[in-house]
Amino acid sequence: MFLSYFGMEFNPFDKSIDTKYAFETEDLKVIKNRLNYLKEHPCIALFTGNPGMGKTFSIRQFMKELNPNLFKCIYLSMSSLTVYEFYKQLATSLGIIPEFKKCDIFKQIQDTIIDLVNNKKINVIICIDEAQYLKTDIINDLKILTNFEMDSKNYFSLILSGSPVLNTILNRNIHEALKQRITISYNFSGISRDEIEDYINSRFKLAHGNENILTKEAIESVYNSCNNSIRIVNNIITKALIIASSKNSNIIDNNIIIEAYNDLALG
Repeated sequence: MFLSYFGMEFNPFDKSIDTKYAFETEDLKVIKNRLNYLKEHPCIALFTGNPGMGKTFSIRQFMKELNPNLFKCIYLSMSSLTVYEFYKQLATSLGIIPEFKKCDIFKQIQDTIIDLVNNKKINVIICIDEAQYLKTDIINDLKILTNFEMDSKNYFSLILSGSPVLNTILNRNIHEALKQRITISYNFSGISRDEIEDYINSRFKLAHGNENILTKEAIESVYNSCNNSIRIVNNIITKALIIASSKNSNIIDNNIIIEAYNDLALG
């Protein structure tokens, strides 16, 4: 197995790595600052970026670090729910036994959030991931759901996360009211050329492996193949480690990276 071959305790490029070991890219630094704003100022935030750039990871890390006695965090990832199904899922996440009518569930949700904020002093943060797949009716209702006491107060923070097409969707005239309510927004750039070598070396160090397994040319090849996606970087290097160990090679050169990329491209 490649782990023992390279003297690593675990695969540091696996997606299951604990968020506390996150490598701080520029994206992560920026989004941390913007998410921290939500702690004191409930509002609507919009985060977009291509797949594998760390949007979900960043948000999950942020939520994991919040004090559960002070914050109620709800993470929803959906694709084709109806408005009723959306309300039902949100209500269940808030610990509510949902009513049978949408209007009744709506009131349950708002009443519960008001109780959490005013009486229990708990801040509510709701994240909807892959929001580009939300139906138009749900997006329209998000504006209504965030209305409390004639817009005089924001009772919870709403995070919308998705691919760049989400920006296009929200720019439609029909969604203008919701778009105007967005206070924070950021589009992920992905891992940069300046960051990738430090990222790779930090991962090997984390697993107590040799930091010089990849040649400079191999690192350059990884960057040219990853489309700025950390997920793709992880997949390529994991595959390259498997190939290198099978060839009894202690070094991953450009040829092995190319072979790994081609294998992944073939599925």
